[in-house]
Amino acid sequence: MYDKSVAVIGCGFIGPVHVEALRRLGITVKGVLGSSPLKSKRAAEAMGLSMGWDSLDDLLKDDEIGVVHITSPNKYHFEQTKKCLESGKHVMCEKPLTMSSSESASLLEIASGSGLITGVNYNIRYYPLNIESRIRSKKMGAIHEVSGSYVQDWLLKKSDYNWRVLSDVSGPLRAVSDIGTHWLDLICFITGKTIESVCADLYNIHPVRERPAGEVETFSNENTSNFEEVQIDTEDGGNVLIRFSDGSRGSLRVSQVAAGRKNKISYEICGAQETIAWDGESPNSLWIGRRDEMNQQLIKNPALQSSEANYFTSYPGGHAEGFPDSHKQCFKAFYDAVLGNHPSIPHPSFEDGHKELLICDAILKSALESRWVKIEK
Repeated sequence: MYDKSVAVIGCGFIGPVHVEALRRLGITVKGVLGSSPLKSKRAAEAMGLSMGWDSLDDLLKDDEIGVVHITSPNKYHFEQTKKCLESGKHVMCEKPLTMSSSESASLLEIASGSGLITGVNYNIRYYPLNIESRIRSKKMGAIHEVSGSYVQDWLLKKSDYNWRVLSDVSGPLRAVSDIGTHWLDLICFITGKTIESVCADLYNIHPVRERPAGEVETFSNENTSNFEEVQIDTEDGGNVLIRFSDGSRGSLRVSQVAAGRKNKISYEICGAQETIAWDGESPNSLWIGRRDEMNQQLIKNPALQSSEANYFTSYPGGHAEGFPDSHKQCFKAFYDAVLGNHPSIPHPSFEDGHKELLICDAILKSALESRWVKIEK
């Protein structure tokens, strides 16, 4: 059991998710840091935490804090992470790790040799059946093709607004970096493949959006009659063709304007012996397809899963595990590393976060230049 305390930076949609998941692991969360002292104190009171720090410097002076979870808007990730590492704190950061690959490369250099454990919250790896897919992928013969999507509808309307639509806050890519990187990370995690090059076509259906007088939380339905029009240069969606280093192919569809799809991530992996398919809207079921035998549906069940999947499964068969559980299991892997334990399924590291940003660089360049672009090493 980790015997120091943890701090969470960020009070929006995902910050409380981190707090709740950590508590379920028995890890002490001492406090939270918001965008202002008042927000920090209000968030601490709402979550029953003992501290709402006034500033990052105050947080980093607290010797009881050994790990910091960073869930603030993207533009703050680099500076906050850098200061936490320089203060000797382990860091778990939300994705994307930084606004650019040059920033993430800098963080890798700072973390290298420090002895500190770093992680990026690619939690979708940790649905039990995605770990089962990782094990099965080694037994399904040569993988010929991977396809899938990550689609949402929370930015469908012109009046839908959140800080993520602004490139100076979230980065030059939005739908791809915010949700597409989850899919890209997941596929590489399951298959062990490396993406070599991409060809991307991105689109924006709302080049102008209506920004309300106050900021709106992620997935909020808040409406206001007081707004101003703002120019938007981040994408609402797109399609990406993928070539892996072994010559196999892939394709990704990403959208934040797909009516009715609240948070659907899915994949289909086609191998020489079988195909496996998973849908995040039904995360406790894995479809297995075969040419000469009956197809199967594997329902999450520790009695039928691999030992690797069972290590990240908390409940018996018939008891569903979902979004909050995936965070808990991701953090379980991270804190195993902090404690010096090394399960067979490693946690997502800063290196993984940096690789995703290099892929984003190539996707953006490909979309702008309408051509295939290789991923930088």
